[in-house]
Amino acid sequence: MTMGIDPRELPEEDLLRELAHVHLMRNETFRHGSDDALDNHTVRTRELETEYLRRHPEREIDPLRLREGARQRG
Repeated sequence: MTMGIDPRELPEEDLLRELAHVHLMRNETFRHGSDDALDNHTVRTRELETEYLRRHPEREIDPLRLREGARQRG
């Protein structure tokens, strides 16, 4: 169930913009949206994130975001 343009068809710049937008709106949708709105938002977020991961399987991982890095921060 794609809402909007299929993420596979989005140019890189548009994909990144859409991802930034859904992440920005997540809290608002979670706190104030209907159950349907939250379900739709979750589906769209997953579609966009899946496409990003498909395009960037070797994305940079911040070592501080791993368990060992969290231990070092603590």
